[in-house]
Amino acid sequence: MKKISFLFLFFYFLPIHAQECLSTSKGFVYFEASVPLFEEVKAVNPSVKCLVKLKTSAISCTILIKQFQFKKDLMRAHFNDNYLESHRHPKATFIGTIDKFDYKSLTEEPTEYQIKGTIKIRGKSKPIICKASLKKVPKGMEINSSFVLNTDDFNIEIPFIVATKISKQVQTTLKLVVLE
Repeated sequence: MKKISFLFLFFYFLPIHAQECLSTSKGFVYFEASVPLFEEVKAVNPSVKCLVKLKTSAISCTILIKQFQFKKDLMRAHFNDNYLESHRHPKATFIGTIDKFDYKSLTEEPTEYQIKGTIKIRGKSKPIICKASLKKVPKGMEINSSFVLNTDDFNIEIPFIVATKISKQVQTTLKLVVLE
């Protein structure tokens, strides 16, 4: 009887707990480190995992480095082997909070929020503050943010031969929809 009561309580309160978090494993992150007059350097990763805790406004994202897709396979190989060393550092993470966030007050019109946290790439952590546009969507919310990352902050060395062809200032864009 105790087992049945426990199972009943577990499944009764499970939906309440599930509504405290929104998540996705299908978010997108784009980056571009192109320099004018040279071949474009950009990629997309369609497998961003993100979790937003509604009560605390905490947000965390995980990006598997090998999931970045480039136009050319050679760029992908150099990116994984030489620049990000994905065999040693397989993921990038962000852990932070959304300032003054109240999920109940979100509307279908985008609202700008400030997100503060720490981004970790190649084992190096850096505090970051960026703006994000959040809006209500059916069963969740959409998050869009753009920010610049500097390769020097994460000890990403660009060889002298290609240093003029790749920007140290990497324009980064995050687009995702987190759901209940």
